[in-house]
Amino acid sequence: MRRHIWCADKTDSWYYSPYIDFLEKMIICGVEVVKKKRFLSKLKNIGPGAMVGAAIIGPGTVTTASQTGATFGYTLIWAIVFSIIATMFLQEMTTRLGVVSRMDMGTAFRRQFSHPLLRAITVILIVSAITIGNAAYEAGNITGGAIGLGTMTNIPVNVWGIITGIIAGALLLIGNYKVIEKIFIVLIVIMSISFVLTAIVVKPDIAAMAAGFIPTVPDGTAILVISLIGTTIVPYTLFLQSATVQERWKGKEGLHESRFDIIASLLGVMVVSISIIVSAAVAFPLGTGIKNPADMALQLEPILGSWAKYIFSVGIFAAGITSSMTAPLAAAYATTGVLGWDQDMKSNRFRGIWAFIILIGVIFSGMGYSPIDLILFSQYANGLILPIIVLFLLLVMNNKKLLGENVNRTWMNIVGWVIFGITVLLSLNSFNII
Repeated sequence: MRRHIWCADKTDSWYYSPYIDFLEKMIICGVEVVKKKRFLSKLKNIGPGAMVGAAIIGPGTVTTASQTGATFGYTLIWAIVFSIIATMFLQEMTTRLGVVSRMDMGTAFRRQFSHPLLRAITVILIVSAITIGNAAYEAGNITGGAIGLGTMTNIPVNVWGIITGIIAGALLLIGNYKVIEKIFIVLIVIMSISFVLTAIVVKPDIAAMAAGFIPTVPDGTAILVISLIGTTIVPYTLFLQSATVQERWKGKEGLHESRFDIIASLLGVMVVSISIIVSAAVAFPLGTGIKNPADMALQLEPILGSWAKYIFSVGIFAAGITSSMTAPLAAAYATTGVLGWDQDMKSNRFRGIWAFIILIGVIFSGMGYSPIDLILFSQYANGLILPIIVLFLLLVMNNKKLLGENVNRTWMNIVGWVIFGITVLLSLNSFNII
């Protein structure tokens, strides 16, 4: 839209100048002014955060949240809220690192230490941790997606596992970040609608649900609380976020918008996770054990009709396929970053890393392991990796050479070290030390 207004120059002389109003900026008296985006406009621009959300809501989260609701009802909703808040702090750090320093976490970790021995140890730790951890996650992710399809079709899970791996690989082979980001957004919308719609239709007890937001740890719930936190604070999503924000935002001016992106996305993760707990709390008698995500879909059928099984199964598949893409993608970003390799999505090394992770996932998903065993193994791997990653992240976020004035403030460091302590407890619990 073009109008004219009166402007004054440096000598206080007035002149008539065009006032041009574009969608994202205005030109007033020859000066370009960036317009503050409205809330809905910001929502439309969500991208990297949605990929992180898709990674978090994988089969592990679906199974753990279902088991939590089936066993203890609404009691542990607060644990989801707590874990999302903790994740927000860590993801904000990685967002700031990527946007400000133009480095992903792998590259920043490599540059943190100047001593050759310390740098070599860092590289070995990160590559080993990410390879083992993401391979473990990938097996559970592919199996989870296959279970969703198997529930709808009665075709064996190991067959769907191979197909799921091929689909994930084919989508990543596109090698175009913007296209892949849009695919993720579509899938996470489908997944969210499936789970939230189910939670609304089952008509939960609102008063009991509200009481679940008050922190309590009844006897026997400690392990599930730790599991909920462990399936939400996922190490590889930190690498993924620090890399993908650079694809979307090109400088410090994007910091505010990138923070909105990750916070809004994680709030969506919280809503979806709570929806799964709520659905399980209504569908199952208290104290019921769940062995895999399909139990939830099948249990809903006699309550809501045959459509419920298919709706929830679609959600399980979407959760599995998105996680099957994010785990190998994050492994590629992390490994190439820490080794100093080219991070072009079309490079042979980059593609070789994510292809290897998918292949390992397909092999293990086809070996007939119980889905719950695969998910538990990924949680053990998570317990081993997470404290190391959080420790390195806190060191990097206090490096003024990388971040200048954007280093962590004191209160952020305090929060970070508290979260680090929690990750240590997760690790000790994973190996039955506590």
